Amino acid sequence: MVTTDDPRTARVIALFEGLTPADLNRLGEFYAPQARFKDPFNEVQGLPAIRAVFEHMYAALHQPRFVVREAIVQGEQCFLVWDFLFRFKRFSSAEQCVRGGSHLQYGPDGRITLHRDYWDAAEELYEKLPGVGALMRWLKRRANS
Repeated sequence: MVTTDDPRTARVIALFEGLTPADLNRLGEFYAPQARFKDPFNEVQGLPAIRAVFEHMYAALHQPRFVVREAIVQGEQCFLVWDFLFRFKRFSSAEQCVRGGSHLQYGPDGRITLHRDYWDAAEELYEKLPGVGALMRWLKRRANS
């Protein structure tokens, strides 16, 4: 686990690295009621909508988990570099890894008001899917030639 002197960020890292479906009931301890969340597939606002994103993750994937590799904190801003490890329920039992980062903004009470995830859906996800993956890799080779 990455260490940080910022207690807000230490709590968030501990949450993400140890997250289980049971922890979804505690998201209000970490996210402000009207927090915004955005990633390549979702753009939502409010605690119920953020919870739904995490619920879908657990419904669609086997053993999803985050490993935070770096944390940079400056004032009310934080950037986490992470690996997201999981297994597809529908396609393959091999463990997959998505590498990405999260920009977090803290409110006055220390809870997250903005959570924006950055990762390359084409390279990190689509290329790993049967059928679609072959097409994505072919398109990538064509674009690079």
